[in-house]
Parts: sequence; C-alpha cells; structure tokens
Amino acid sequence: MDNATLAFNRLRPRLQAIAYRMLGSLAEAEEVVQDVWLRWHEAARDALDNPDGWLVTVTTRLAIDRYRAVKVQREHYVGQWLPEPQLTDSPSSPEQILERADELSLAFLTVLERLSPEARAAFLMREVFDADYADVARTLARSEAACRQLVSRAKTQLKEARPRYAVPPDTHLRLLRRFADALTGQDFSHLAGGQRIAQLFYATSLRHRDAMRIEIVRLNGDWGLLRFVDGALESAQAIETDGERVVRIHSQRNPDKLARIAAQLRG
Repeated sequence: MDNATLAFNRLRPRLQAIAYRMLGSLAEAEEVVQDVWLRWHEAARDALDNPDGWLVTVTTRLAIDRYRAVKVQREHYVGQWLPEPQLTDSPSSPEQILERADELSLAFLTVLERLSPEARAAFLMREVFDADYADVARTLARSEAACRQLVSRAKTQLKEARPRYAVPPDTHLRLLRRFADALTGQDFSHLAGGQRIAQLFYATSLRHRDAMRIEIVRLNGDWGLLRFVDGALESAQAIETDGERVVRIHSQRNPDKLARIAAQLRG
C-alpha cells in the first residue's frame, strides 16, 4: 500500500466511530467513510498541514449532511427509531468498559437523536472525542463561542434523557443473566421493573417456548441479549437497570438492522 492508503487506514477506525455516533447506522457510517476515502484520494495531500485533521473534518461534515437527510426520514419512521446495534469486543480494563458503554450504548445513541445535526457533531467532538473548541469551530465553520453554546445546550437537552443509573458492569451482567433465565423460565415477578415489561416478555416467551434461545453478548460496549427464534436472530436487546430491576429495554427487531450481527455470527 502507498503512504496515502496507509495513513487513511490508520485513521479509519476513528473516522468510522465518528460517523457511526453521528448517524447511529453502521451502513450509513461506512458510506460516509467511503466517500471520505474518495475525497482523500483526490485531494492535494502534499498541501495539507494536518492530514488527520482534514480527514476528521471532512468525515464530520459529510456525516452532518447525511444526518440532515436521514433525520427527516426518521421523523416518519413507523414506531420509535432505534440505532443499529453492533457486537463489540470486551475492553481490557474496567475503565474502558465504563467509557465505551457510556459513549456507545444504544441508550446514548438514541437520546442523541434529540439534537440538531450541528449540536450532535459539536457535542460528540467535544465530549466523546475530546476535541478542543478550536477544532470544533474549524470543523463546523463557526466561532468558538457559538460551539461552546451548542455543546452547553446539548448537555442540557441530554441531561434528563440519559440513563440515570450508573451500574457496575459485573452487577449489570449478573442481573442480565437473571433476566435471560426469566425469559426462558417465564418468571419475571422478581426482576422486571414494570408490569408492562413483564407482560410483553412473558407473552413472547409463552408464544415461542422451546423455539426461543437467548445469548448474552457485548452489544455496543455493554452486556446485552440476542434473542433467537427457530435458530434465527429475532432481536437484540439492550437492557438498562438500576442494579436490581430492569427499568428500560431497547429492543431492535428490524431485520435490516440485525443483518450485520447475524452475518457475523454465521461467520
């Protein structure tokens, strides 16, 4: 590979991470990164003072443009729009577990949908990717003061919507195992945080009985569940808890958004 390709591939994981957090869709993120690659290939790279900064800026701007377009579509989505889940590797330390779960969880990506494209980009660059305000301003073509306001307002908008409970990963995993046992044993009386949650999952378990299988996996940086019916992936479940009971479930059942996980498991 030539130097330009090596430089791009070195930064590709970061570009993919930026685009995925902006869009909540791996497929759309990959399309953005591919577009960045085409522009990188055509750019006068020798004239760039900061190639990494150029790649991040172009990725963010293209992701903003894509998000403007898809946001209109998502407003007309049947039911609640949820991000595309992804299988993730186990982090090597407790600190990495907490960091990744906080910035990558389906709950986090879902509440980001409340923000405008520019506010989402500013918030992610500053709060997740630790960019300074000069970089944020340059990327968004706004003043630093305006970017500070964007980030501040985004924090206020997200404050009430983000998960309220900080549960240690081992506690989360322990409760998730109990929840998985409840799914197969059909007893939610000591676990589900609300009657509606219990009834919904009880009905599903009763309907499928022995045809249903549950697998615990790393889903978007945290422990989650995959539910299989007759051997086929039926849904991916991200579970929020208060450490004792289930308080919210993000259940992705769209086959298109599960296709990548199903392909990974087959591979």
